[in-house]
Amino acid sequence: MEQHYPAVTLGIEDGIATILLNRPEHLNAWNNEISEGLDNYLLECDRDDSVRAVVISGKGRAFCAGADLSGGSDTFDPGRERDLDDDSEARTSKLLPHQISKPVIAAINGPAVGVGATYPLTCDIRIASSNARIGFVFNRIGMLPELGSHSLLPMLVGFGNASRLLMSAEIIDAQTALGMGLVSAVHKSDELLDEAIALAQLLSSAAPVSVAATKRLLWAGLGKSWAEMHAAEKPVFDWIGKQADAAEGIRAFLEKRPPEWSMSSYQDLPDDLFD
Repeated sequence: MEQHYPAVTLGIEDGIATILLNRPEHLNAWNNEISEGLDNYLLECDRDDSVRAVVISGKGRAFCAGADLSGGSDTFDPGRERDLDDDSEARTSKLLPHQISKPVIAAINGPAVGVGATYPLTCDIRIASSNARIGFVFNRIGMLPELGSHSLLPMLVGFGNASRLLMSAEIIDAQTALGMGLVSAVHKSDELLDEAIALAQLLSSAAPVSVAATKRLLWAGLGKSWAEMHAAEKPVFDWIGKQADAAEGIRAFLEKRPPEWSMSSYQDLPDDLFD
């Protein structure tokens, strides 16, 4: 039986999956239901060959107002004895956007703080609406940034900016985020989702297996030297060069027509190429 996750919605149209956080009355504050919905819908998108790219955004005026703190001061205490179905482990994503084979775009449509700021770091691309506000506010409430943000954020915005954002818990506007490189584009609020879908369509025009391989190498390459990455690329390059989609891509180019890709990014890309 098909499962549904009310705190998150999924829509698929023309190869683009749109996943929306769906607790607008709580500014999409993060709880176990959002985490479970995202995990399962990302897995569904990964396994569905008709899905070529994914957009994640929020319903209502916020992207995600961080963790739902309504339970009290022991919200992050791993030893707490209340609300065990919504404890820290249940709220922790089991499958993050960078771990699926499809490109994932975070469309930050409004306030995005706490996990609402760190989760988009695990997406491949981030864009924002002009009224977005982004803050890694963990230190402000005596907590610690998570989801690898101490590594990912410096790579995106530089060490100095990352230190400022993570340690001060400052909330920045969309233009400041754009200037730092935290997001790659800023759009009017009512145009953001359309722009995200247009970007997803651009990404989905390329060969699915090639895109998946490039994504794997990009994320695996964080912190690698040029020589290490050059060596990691070779077996993947050699394998792809022998595949049906490479032959089709060249034929389509020579015949001046759109290519007809036949390979599955989920099933056809061998894991051992990236060992």
